[in-house]
Amino acid sequence: MPTSYVVIITVLAIIISFAIGYLVRKSIAEAKIASAEIQAKRLVEEAEKAAEARKRETLLEAKEEVLKLRNEVERENKERRTELQRMERRLMQKEESLDRKTESMERKEDALNKKEAEAERIKQDLNQVYNKQVAELERISGMTSDEARQILLADVEKEIQHEAAKMIKDIEEKAKEEGEKRAREIISLAIQRCAADHVAETTVAVIPLPSDEMKGRIIGREGRNIRAFETLTGIDLIIDDTPEAVILSGFDPIRREVARISLEKLIVDGRIHPARIEEMVEKAKKEVDAQIRESGEQAVFETGVHGLHPELVHLLGRLRFRTSYGQNVLKHSIEVAHLAGLMAGELGADVQLAKRSGLLHDIGKAVDHEVEGPHVTIGVDLAKKYRENADILHAIAAHHGDEDPKTIVAVLVQAADAISAARPGARRETLENYIRRLQKLEEIASTFEGVEKSYAIQAGREIRIMVKPDRVDDLGSIRLVREIAKKIEGELDYPGQIKVTVIRETRVVDYAK
Repeated sequence: MPTSYVVIITVLAIIISFAIGYLVRKSIAEAKIASAEIQAKRLVEEAEKAAEARKRETLLEAKEEVLKLRNEVERENKERRTELQRMERRLMQKEESLDRKTESMERKEDALNKKEAEAERIKQDLNQVYNKQVAELERISGMTSDEARQILLADVEKEIQHEAAKMIKDIEEKAKEEGEKRAREIISLAIQRCAADHVAETTVAVIPLPSDEMKGRIIGREGRNIRAFETLTGIDLIIDDTPEAVILSGFDPIRREVARISLEKLIVDGRIHPARIEEMVEKAKKEVDAQIRESGEQAVFETGVHGLHPELVHLLGRLRFRTSYGQNVLKHSIEVAHLAGLMAGELGADVQLAKRSGLLHDIGKAVDHEVEGPHVTIGVDLAKKYRENADILHAIAAHHGDEDPKTIVAVLVQAADAISAARPGARRETLENYIRRLQKLEEIASTFEGVEKSYAIQAGREIRIMVKPDRVDDLGSIRLVREIAKKIEGELDYPGQIKVTVIRETRVVDYAK
């Protein structure tokens, strides 16, 4: 059999088998569809029956719920009607009560009106009687009511002033006693913990010589050596009859120190001539400059003040060669720093700030001979230039009372400065200044009215004032002593404090015959 016939037969067989399969599947599917439709119709009928049954049950439940709600609403309405009836009865009762109260108030108002009218009539009668009595009193006393009132007010005012003065005196005495006691404790503790020796410095230095023959060599031929020395140092060289010694005199301690070192070196060297003198003076200046810086660093280390600008440290060192009333200013500044720090510690203030302010308070004295103005102003400018704290600037400005101290550190620096200056032997005053201060004290006291005599005693630490008893009474004495003390504070500069005592004495004298 040819191959083409086989292929054709195979293809026909496949087509026939697909057709038979399709017909079989179609018949099976139609049978399933018919069965599914029957099943679906049965399910729909069952669902309709179930829904109808559920609907009837739901209607029954809804009717029961509505009935239940209706019963509850009716019950609540009944309760509300009962409550409303009760409230209506209470309102009626209150209304009846208010009516009764209103009637009672009307009756009371009528009674009050009658009493008011009666009181007004009595008042008019009393006014008439009062006016008659006042007129009679004025006629009897010979004064009007205004005059009598003025006399009464004057008496009351005088009595009040007396009581006020007594109260002020008691309060001041109590405050002063407690304040002075506490201040004494703090100051005495600070002084005890900061005990320092004081020696008033002079303006001359004595240089020992190995022999009197050295005086001639110092003078030089025709005085050329001594002239060169005085010109280079700015210090007077005094050669007198003192055996084996010469004297250096000058008010600038730095120059005097340079002259002293130079002369001592020249004496040791033995070669004394203008060129050698100039060389030794230059070396001495370098040595003194090194001493200045070392002294400033030592002062900073001793007081525990750190972080100062190097120029301020150098200026502190220059204070070693500066004196005030014979007191070394660097030692004074160190002592003020210690005292201010100790008192700040007792009072709970800033100890480091107090020490720093105390150490720098007189820094202006290092250059006050070079810069115009008071040392306080110069010191403030220097501290401001080197970026010191505003509180330190204020403490420097206020330590002599040029400004009112506004911080506790400024007050402590002011107190420490006064303590250091007032120590026995710390300062040396000229007799002329001392006498002038005593005279000024007595002059200030004599300017007040009622002062008879005044005496400055206790080396100017106390002034006693005798007043005229017929011009100044006891209360006036209290006011007078306060005013004198304030005027002394404002017009006089002095270390420490001055005690002002007013004495009023009344003497009654009679003679038995």
